[in-house]
Formats: sequence, C-alpha cells, structure tokens
Amino acid sequence: MVETKKTKNGLVQQLLLSDQGAISRQTEDQIRSLRREKIDKPVIFIGAGTCGLVAGASGTIQMVKNWLSDHQVNASVVETGCIGLCSAEPLVDVQLPGKNRVSFANVTAERVYNVLDAVFNNTIPEDDVLCQFPASNFLVWEGVPVWTDLDFFKKQTRLVLENCGLIDPASIDEYLARDGYKAFVKVIRNYSSGEVCDMVLESGLRGRGGAGFETGKKWKIAYNTQADQKYLVCNADESDPGAFMDRALIEGDPHRLIEGIAISSYAIGASQAYIYIRAEYPLAVKRLEKAIQQAKDYGILGQNIFDSGYSLYLTIRVGAGAFVCGEETALINSIEGNRGTPQPKPPYPAQRGLFGKPTVVNNVETLANVPAIIRLGPGWFKSIGTATSNGTKVFAISGKVRRTGLVEVSMGTSFRDIIFTVAGGIRDYKQFKALQIGGPSGACLDHTCLDVPVDYEAIAEHGAMMGSGGLVIMDEDTCMVDVAKFFMYFLQNESCGKCIPCREGTRRMLEILQSITRRPNDDGKHETLERFKGVMMLEELAEVIRDTSLCGLGQTAPNPVLSTLKYFRDEYEEHIFDRVCRANVCKGLRTFLIDIDKCTGCTVCLRKCPANAIIGSQRSPHFIVQDKCIGCGICYDSCKFNAITSK
Repeated sequence: MVETKKTKNGLVQQLLLSDQGAISRQTEDQIRSLRREKIDKPVIFIGAGTCGLVAGASGTIQMVKNWLSDHQVNASVVETGCIGLCSAEPLVDVQLPGKNRVSFANVTAERVYNVLDAVFNNTIPEDDVLCQFPASNFLVWEGVPVWTDLDFFKKQTRLVLENCGLIDPASIDEYLARDGYKAFVKVIRNYSSGEVCDMVLESGLRGRGGAGFETGKKWKIAYNTQADQKYLVCNADESDPGAFMDRALIEGDPHRLIEGIAISSYAIGASQAYIYIRAEYPLAVKRLEKAIQQAKDYGILGQNIFDSGYSLYLTIRVGAGAFVCGEETALINSIEGNRGTPQPKPPYPAQRGLFGKPTVVNNVETLANVPAIIRLGPGWFKSIGTATSNGTKVFAISGKVRRTGLVEVSMGTSFRDIIFTVAGGIRDYKQFKALQIGGPSGACLDHTCLDVPVDYEAIAEHGAMMGSGGLVIMDEDTCMVDVAKFFMYFLQNESCGKCIPCREGTRRMLEILQSITRRPNDDGKHETLERFKGVMMLEELAEVIRDTSLCGLGQTAPNPVLSTLKYFRDEYEEHIFDRVCRANVCKGLRTFLIDIDKCTGCTVCLRKCPANAIIGSQRSPHFIVQDKCIGCGICYDSCKFNAITSK
C-alpha cells in the first residue's frame, strides 16, 4: 500500500483505495465521527468568520468556554466559518449526543449563558433559536424548523458553499471525511491533463470573476502552449465594494480551494501555483497557510504526489489592495514584483503570462467548482442552471435588505427570488429601487429587471455583467445620481493612470456628476452653462472611455453612469433642470427652511453656519438666505427645537 510521507492517516489511505472501495471499519467509524454523525460528547459550533468576529464572536467564544468551565461540562468547541447568514451573527450551534445540531442566532456574549442553560436542560429558548440540522438516527427538536425550510436557504443550491459554516476549516480530516481531495486523487491516477481540460470544457463552467469566459477553453489554450514551465494563479484579490464571497469561502472551507487549484494545475501541466490575496484578509490568509501546510504534511502537495509522478507547489502572495490588481495582467505584474498595471492583450496570459510563461488566472469561486465537477461528472454540473450558464452562482448580498449575507443559487434564479425570498425583502417596509451588480464598474438595474434570471447573456442584455458576485440592494431613500458619483469616485481613485481615456475620462465624468449634484455658486463665471455642457457630453464621453481604454476595468468604468442614465434618467433631469434631489441625499441641492413658529432665536444656527447664510436677531425668528446656503445641513443638525426642515 502506498503511504503518504508524513502520515498513515486512515482517511488518506481511504482516498488511495477509493477505486477499490475498500475501507476499514475503523476508518468508517472515524469518518462518521468527523462528519458529526456519531458523537460521544457535546459539540458547540461558533461562527468565527470575519463577519462573526465583527459581530462579537470573540466574546461569545470566551463566554462559551467560561460556561463550560463553570458547569464542568466536557464539550468540544469548534470555530467554523460563516454559513452565509451574516445578519444573524454571532451564530452558535449546539449538538448534544443523540440529538440534532441546533442553531441559535445573534448569540452575543451576554446571551450565551441563557442559551446554553436552556439547551443543556433539553429546552429551546424560542427567542434565540434559528433552525436545526437533521441527521439520521438523531432525535429531532420539536417545533424547531429544519434549516433547508428557512426562506434564506430553501431557494439556495449549495455546491461551492456546501461545507461553509458546518465544518471546522482548520481540520483537513473533516474535509477528507466529506469526500475532500477525492477528485484530485482521481484525476492524477486516472486521467491525462488533456482529459481533465475536456471534462471541464464539457461541463460548461464559465469564469465566475468577470465576463464569464469558458474555463475549459482557457485551460486548453495554456495546455496546448508549449513551455518548460506553466503557472496557475488563483485570483483572491476581492476588491469590489460590498463583495466578500472569496473571503468567506476561504475562511469557511480553504481545502476546497486548494483542491480546485491542484486539479486545475494538473490540467494545464503547471507545477507551481500562486494564490494572490489582499492583505485586508488576515484571517483568510491565516487559514490558507494552515491548510496548505496540512496538505503538504498529508502528501497532497509537494514532490511526486502519491507516486503519480506529478508535483505541485503552492505559494501565497499577499497584495497591497489595489483595485486594478483584480485585472489579470496587473495581478501578474504584481506577483512578479512590479507595479500593478495592466498590459495590452494579446498575447493573453494563457499564452504568455507570469514570468513570460503560459499562465491560467481563475478566481476563487471558479476553482472551488472544479472538485465537484470531477467527482460527480460534467453532465451532473451541466444539468444545473440554464442552457448557456451552468451550475450555481454565489452572491454577497448587502444594502437595504432584511437578511444580508452570502447565498448560492442555481443559474436561472430570478433576482426577485434572491431579493424578496432569500434576503427577505427591503427592510423597514421601504420600496425597492435598484440593484447594483458587477462591482463598481457594474450596472444599476431598476424594478423592471427583477425577473431577469441569473444568466450571463440575460444580464448582459440589460447592460450589466455578472462580475464576481457583489449584489447591493437600494431602497427608495437612495439617490441614483449620488450612487453613480460614488462609484465613479471609487473608480477614478483606483485607476492605475496608465492610459489617458481611463485616467482623464473618469476624472471628467466625476466632475460632471459633482456639478449636477450642487447648485452653481457663481453664475458670473458661467457655471450654469458649463454644467449643461458637461451633461450634454456625459454619454459621449462614456462611450469614448469604453471604446479606447487599455484594460477591462477601464472599458467598464462608465457602466455606473450609463446604467443609471438608462434606468433613472428622470432623476438626472430633476437634478439638472429642477435642481432637486428627490431622496434628499445630495447636500448641494438641499433646501433648508426655518419654521418661524418654532424658532426661538437662540442664534445657535446663525453662529454655526459656515456660509453666513442665516440672518436674524436674538430671541426673534431667523431666516435662511437661499442664495448663500451651501446645503451643508449644519443648521439642521444643531437646532434643538426642530425648527429647521429640509426638502
């Protein structure tokens, strides 16, 4: 029997014998124990991803340990990643021997004792309980819903996220017990590199980080390019505002990514792989480092893996957080130690990339799909989704919804289902206004697009792109011109500055947006005329930037403006002609009035006004000179008598 270099772990042996299906009774019991299908003492799971820690999970963990010590209870404490329901963090699950695992939401440190006191006395605190996870031969908690029946989960198809929040991300054994690394062992023992490329091409997997280029086709280009060295690069440089898919996946299931990288590297003939991840993700980096070391110790990475003749070395490169390094040629430059600026294409990285060698760059979600495709077959993967977009898509939902977090849905699911079922609809009973998809260079879509399916072509028909998966939801209190200005400000600041259309064009677009979100200060300088001239050129300028920028980021930079002009033109017209912001967000267009019946003449607003726009005497009603008012709102914030209103 073949043994790994540093361990005789039964689960690794089981992987090596998987073709024969021969596993010992001892290994079978070990697998059941690692899958929590058989436990002999209580287990307490605590969501300890970044979102959980921000919500107070560190205090929860310490309080759980204090409770166990105070009550002299022998139990295991497992820190998991995020299951996806970020708005319910900190999440605490309790599994007692012989009973289903039961989950509780928003368990901050001060609530730990109440929850554990109840569960260990076989009662459920109704105010805290979320759901239970059924398992065969375990007793059911009466009156507690099954997790797949919750609105947040029942519309999901969890393939990439299937382990997140359920397993210990720091344990390679738990990953192995759930068929981890089986797909990698399968390919290096049974398939040639070309055959693996063909399987992924047949599956229809498309890149999950941008425009959706066929993954198998990209692999085939690199595979067919002759070179003495090839590279696989995992792009984990997640830089879109509101996006946290890669971070959560790595924190919750790092071995799935490593297995996807290993299979992809074998498919293109690469012996060296890199993970490019931003420094702002310290927890993800820490868990990746540990997972890579475990894979090395188990002989899954390194020299002559399982005597197959294939060797693979995996290295982490930590980036400084530049948005432009999400573009593959800029990312490659950064790994090489150069400034992160894009390069002209062709040649494409799959032909000539890192250190001048054929290089495949895939993002985290794309690679995380690969193990299941190999394990279950390309036909299985192709059966999920639509005719042109197969599999599932992970979205990070943020903004004005009741339930924020990470969701994974089958391609073809409508945005209406995601927003109003999975995310629970708009919070505070407000009206839906827009969804923003595709990152800062994506598009804003209105209510007419709610029934658009999650499909690359269907989304493109509406002037948007799938992007990496950030989904920002906006309500009626949002100003769409202000949203366009925010994203243009972000893109202008993050432009690498290499090409003139992006560097200068985004600056000019930002200036135009700034001009229409404030009143002209001095008409003697023809500011009103300049304002109108800029607006007239806005769409033409956007088209020039899109057609002439060097890289994909510059080419898509005008999208926030073009999409908001398409779907929310009436708001632009209100800002331009009426000088009114209906959402009352644009400070430069706000009108403040003083109610003379409420004003006591205290002079606080008069003294604090930076523009000297308020006049009046002490103990007499004051007035605002509108021609001088700059709409800063300081008077509104400082008035203790609610005498100042805004419109």
